[in-house]
Amino acid sequence: MNNTVKTALLVFGIGILLLGSFAGGFVTGNLVPISLPGVVDESVPIAVPTTSPEQQAATPAELQNLFSPFWEAWNLVHENYVDQPVDDVALMRGAISGMMDALGDQHSSYMNPEDFEAANAGLEGEYEGIGAYVDTTTDYLTITSPIPGSPAERVGLLPGDQVIAIDGEDMTGTDAELARLKVLGPAGSTVILTVLREGESAPLEFTIVREKITIAAAS
Repeated sequence: MNNTVKTALLVFGIGILLLGSFAGGFVTGNLVPISLPGVVDESVPIAVPTTSPEQQAATPAELQNLFSPFWEAWNLVHENYVDQPVDDVALMRGAISGMMDALGDQHSSYMNPEDFEAANAGLEGEYEGIGAYVDTTTDYLTITSPIPGSPAERVGLLPGDQVIAIDGEDMTGTDAELARLKVLGPAGSTVILTVLREGESAPLEFTIVREKITIAAAS
């Protein structure tokens, strides 16, 4: 692979900014303060400065030069990838995810429209999951309170339990909001949570059958 192609692939996650939108998705993390914890509507223009003025392209010509490897990679994929046609939306979302990963911040990540809808489900009075209030501002998804009568309460989850693995997948370094989405799922399906609990010498494992959870309206 020549150096131009290598460069194109390396910057693939950056050039997506030229497409004008995030394909209906959202960005989670520390970019701007918003009403829904940890979620940013990508349709709202956001100016994010670079770490130094020298690193920021100042003119259209500089921007065109900066993103030219991206378009070269884009064209190479469309011309040479074996399984055509490629899914442009999937490429776009993958590029955004790569860009967010490049920040090196576990609290900043891309959320596609399907995941965003799932994240909002609990705000609408009813959702399918384990039935627990959680804190997503910590390093690990943390149980703050199981909902009375919920699967979470019945299996014995307690406030302060930190979810370190979901279905055997280590959550270290995973944004807690994304971990929360992994806990959600269709009623009747099973999720296995591995948690750290204060006072316990070893992690605890809970197998939980998800249910439809109704959140009582505040009085």
